Amino acid sequence: MDLDRWISPISRLFFLAAFALLAAAVAERVANATGYTLLGGALTGGRLFEIAAMLLIFVIAMQVREMREELRRGR
Repeated sequence: MDLDRWISPISRLFFLAAFALLAAAVAERVANATGYTLLGGALTGGRLFEIAAMLLIFVIAMQVREMREELRRGR
C-alpha cells in the first residue's frame, strides 16, 4: 500500500474536519453566551477547539513529512 498516495487526501480531510470543529466551537460558545446549547452539553466549545487543534497537529506533521520527502527527491 502506497502511503504517499494517501497522505494528501487524509491531510485535507483532517484540515476540513478541524475547520468544521472550530466553527462548531465558536457557534457553541456564542449559543452558551445567550443561554442556549447546540450540542446538548455533550461537548463544550473549549473541548471542540482542543480536538480541532489535535487534528491540525496531525496535518502539520503530514505536511512536514511531505516536504522532507520532496527535499530528498530533489537531491
